[in-house]
Amino acid sequence: MRILIAGAGDVGTHLAKMLSREQHDIILMDPDESRLAFTRLGMEILPFEGNPTSLTTLQEAGIDKIDLFVSVTPEETANITACMLAAKMGAGKTLARINNYEYLLPKNQEFFRSIGIDSMIYPEMLAAKEIVSAVKLPWTRQSWELLGGSLLLVGVKVHDNAEIVNKQLIELANNEQKFYHIVAVKRGNDTIIPRGTDYIQSGDIVFFTCLKEHANEVRKQTGKDDSEVKNIMIMGGGRIAIRASQYLPNNVRIKIIETSREKSIRISERAPENVLVINGDARDTGLLLQEGIQDTQAFIALTENSETNILSCIAASRLGVFKTIAQVENMDYIPMAERLDIGSVVNKKLIAASHIYKMLLDVDVTNVKCLAFANADVAELTARPGSKVTRKKVKDLRLPKDITLGGLIRDGEPMLIEGETQVTANDNVVAFCLDTAMNKLEDYFS
Repeated sequence: MRILIAGAGDVGTHLAKMLSREQHDIILMDPDESRLAFTRLGMEILPFEGNPTSLTTLQEAGIDKIDLFVSVTPEETANITACMLAAKMGAGKTLARINNYEYLLPKNQEFFRSIGIDSMIYPEMLAAKEIVSAVKLPWTRQSWELLGGSLLLVGVKVHDNAEIVNKQLIELANNEQKFYHIVAVKRGNDTIIPRGTDYIQSGDIVFFTCLKEHANEVRKQTGKDDSEVKNIMIMGGGRIAIRASQYLPNNVRIKIIETSREKSIRISERAPENVLVINGDARDTGLLLQEGIQDTQAFIALTENSETNILSCIAASRLGVFKTIAQVENMDYIPMAERLDIGSVVNKKLIAASHIYKMLLDVDVTNVKCLAFANADVAELTARPGSKVTRKKVKDLRLPKDITLGGLIRDGEPMLIEGETQVTANDNVVAFCLDTAMNKLEDYFS
């Protein structure tokens, strides 16, 4: 596929690198030539200096031969304008990065499609929703509602006190009641799709799919406490902090600590009644103690500096906070955050990548999730009539070693997938795969 990405910022650069590794033809456009310098380091990315809202620039970039045009510059209006122009000039599909929630409302989707914008992404809003999910299940490293909330994916770091440690998966699968399906294990720097003979080891991050009503059973078997989050501190008052405070339940008390006085005033005018905005520096341990960090169950660090966020979460944990969440935009720091036991990580690049994947697959896919703590992706797909995945029982499909199926919904009923399961046409299926295997799903579901 030929893809043009406009905007060589953090998100655009990450997308270009990721997609070029998957054998797509990538053009990366930016008006600032210095931002494109990295493409000369032996990468299969074609740099193109220019403004994506210029007709001449788009024409010179061969816009009529582009299958997917992605505009992720910092300016929302530029992204919308660029996508409109690209669509009129012959681009196959378009995607715009936005920061206005109103544009995503169902009643407005047809309008934007009519002017040439096929899809829109608001990374800050999606990041806020990830934070809310992490707070709801504070004992997890990562959690995600699948298939409309009928199934859950949870990633949990297990220690010696967990019932499942030092047990083979086949032993766990032979329990009388099947509460969950283990779809992946992150061990050190490696993520594996486990088989029945594999053991769970202390220190593993284990990814489970389960029915929503069985989440508590997963918590028990992984040795986690049933702690509830009632008080939250948020470091940094950006868009993600504001959105998260709006999405969190009204009975949760939230303190947002922001260094800028002017910004603090603006946030306080927009924040819900259960939010207290404090003008100060959350790196100051004295301030945290003064504001009751010892009675806080969750600390969320959302500054633009990954190092500051990681270190602040470590400090909060040492002060007794049960759940820590850090915005880590530097991809190289995510493994470090995992090793330092940061509870959850939010990364806008991975959020954007998830959305792009959904547009690239030639299958009926409704959702894709790139996991922060594992080099893996989760996809929700519909099995087409006659597709390969419907022809045999799962155990006889000979799925690649880097793919497993975790659960499905059939006629509104959720169920876990086992070896004897037979996927049928129009089933909504959850597939878990390592990050190099996403395109293999097309062979089974198309």
